[in-house]
Amino acid sequence: MWSRKISSPKICGFLALCLSMMAAVPLPAVAQDRSTVDLPILFDTRERIARPDLSGIVRLRFLTTVDFPPFNFIDQTGKLAGFHVDLVREICRELQLTDKCQIQAVTFPELETALSDGNGEAIVAGVAVTADLRKRFAFSRPFMRLPARFAVAKARLPSGETAAALDGKAVGVVAASAHEAMLKAFFPRVTAQAFPDRAALLAALKDGKVDAVFGDGMQLAFWTSGSESAGCCRLFDGPYLSETFLGEGLTIMVRKQDEALAGAMDHALLALSRSGRLQEIYLRYFPINLYGG
Repeated sequence: MWSRKISSPKICGFLALCLSMMAAVPLPAVAQDRSTVDLPILFDTRERIARPDLSGIVRLRFLTTVDFPPFNFIDQTGKLAGFHVDLVREICRELQLTDKCQIQAVTFPELETALSDGNGEAIVAGVAVTADLRKRFAFSRPFMRLPARFAVAKARLPSGETAAALDGKAVGVVAASAHEAMLKAFFPRVTAQAFPDRAALLAALKDGKVDAVFGDGMQLAFWTSGSESAGCCRLFDGPYLSETFLGEGLTIMVRKQDEALAGAMDHALLALSRSGRLQEIYLRYFPINLYGG
């Protein structure tokens, strides 16, 4: 019995952008694009992760939110949808628990309490893994890492094809962000120029006030390919991944006493990675390659 419960819906500006992008850009055919999309390898396909005994599970409730597109959102028909929703469905199928699985949405601040109070068994909502959370919760291995990327104006392309072409150039970044710290650490030869928010950052790139911008690869990918950018810009070089600055990646969070359940998630994620089904889900929601040109 697969069920989806929704509460506290909230649509943000980036959600509207993602939805318009998914409607406007034809989704690539999986068989055609599988060889052209290079996802970071997070599981060794030669590895074996045993499937724990899950016979005692009465129900498996996944908690998520509705404001982290394209991972989880309310679609144009009013239903809970997204990468995480499809991933949960495949995990439940792999673990042979489809009839016991549910996914329900709460607000982001409610997630931790809901899990701790037993109102769900797992969280799949982009919760950042921290040392403090690891003391109280268990996590699956990451199933996706979101990269940092550069974007440049098409009318002012750098002279080279790598980040070295930006040496001495003005590169915009959101002030006091992880991406600002990463830019300064990875690329000390660029001239970092901080902006108060993402809107100001992207406006500066469009207006020619900076030579490039550096930020979240997912947001830049959707923006450069969407109507908001008016075709001004494109991704440049990268992707850049860093656990130090960007965290461990997207994981599934469970209660500390349910570490066997985290192991079951790892077993399922490995199987999905090995079979290509994880990549197929990616292709449904990311028509733009976050990890390529």
